[in-house]
Amino acid sequence: MMIKTANTLGCCGIDCGLCPRFYTVGSSRCPGCCGKDFDILHPPCSFATCCAKNKKLEVCAECGEYPCKKFENEKIEKDSFVTHGRIFYNQSYIKSNGLKAFLEQQKSRISFLERMLRQYDDGRCKSFFCLSCALLSLESLEKALERAKDIPADDKKSRAKIMKEILNQLAAEENAELKLRK
Repeated sequence: MMIKTANTLGCCGIDCGLCPRFYTVGSSRCPGCCGKDFDILHPPCSFATCCAKNKKLEVCAECGEYPCKKFENEKIEKDSFVTHGRIFYNQSYIKSNGLKAFLEQQKSRISFLERMLRQYDDGRCKSFFCLSCALLSLESLEKALERAKDIPADDKKSRAKIMKEILNQLAAEENAELKLRK
């Protein structure tokens, strides 16, 4: 079994800790890259096999051969649950600033996400909040929570709607699009 220290970060650079399936309750919950039962729940991942199993690395950016042929075939035109558009940015950040710095930044993003899920999710916003926390700057995420803290709405549906409006406004300021490309 492959076990990494940072299962919230995929070997390929995906932010597993910002994926809706990481926060799912039940059998479809993803344990994150190389987390407990990862091999059982997911088909073999060539990135995890090469990086974690064979080379004992946390992320491909730590490898002297990065970027290798595996990344030539990585298509960014479409997204699944998580945003694939950040894998190259994440790898580059790690290469330039180190894994520890990236994980600290990711820890902040995960903290923002968990607060949004606790305080503003009406049961239908998890994917949107995950995408927001993956794509927006830390400054915008902080602004969103600051603006939303005094939302006068009593019900979660109203709170969720207002938070989504705030996040979309901040995304527009950053020229970010908060939807998956299908």
